[in-house]
Amino acid sequence: MIMETGANIDLERVLMQEQLVQQPLKEVQIRKRMRIMVAIDESDGSFYALKWALDHLVDGITPTNVPSQEESSLITLVHVQQPFQHSVIPAGPGGAAFYATPSIVESVREAQAENDAALLSRALQMCKDKMIKAESLILEGEPKDKICQATEQMQVDLLVLGSRGLGKIKRAFLGSVSDYCAHHAKCPVLIVKPPKEITKETSSKSKEWNADK
Repeated sequence: MIMETGANIDLERVLMQEQLVQQPLKEVQIRKRMRIMVAIDESDGSFYALKWALDHLVDGITPTNVPSQEESSLITLVHVQQPFQHSVIPAGPGGAAFYATPSIVESVREAQAENDAALLSRALQMCKDKMIKAESLILEGEPKDKICQATEQMQVDLLVLGSRGLGKIKRAFLGSVSDYCAHHAKCPVLIVKPPKEITKETSSKSKEWNADK
């Protein structure tokens, strides 16, 4: 009887230990289902931010032992297009302005839609290459406002943004989507600073574009 009682006590201890081990594992699995939103635009910095998130964050949040029907998208790729100002279009420096015809407006919208689709297709492929489930979202409006609204509506756990590498003066005058979101988003915000070579490449592209104008 004593041996049996001792065995029962040991069994109870084992069961208690298993419960203590299982409880933290459940908590870890819940944390692993964190929803991440990554803002995507035309800049190399935004794609570098996505790559950084896939390389450094996803390994720690990929859900394990979760039924497929209960899985939610781990990463939401959001792209915000600014409304097309179609009322007046300047013809050029010193030139007269003119009203955009419906055909011009439609042409611009189609080009914009193709560009948006290409951006998100590239981003989705990056996620697919890492075997990470992702969804895309296209919004229209002021990027900084729409991104903050989306994080709140979708109950995002972490917002990841790229940095365009603006200087202090430009940032003071032009502002920054990443700076705005860092102060106004209702969730933690991670701003990924690009390497110097990406910043230089983006800067050179901007100078070339201004020279062409």
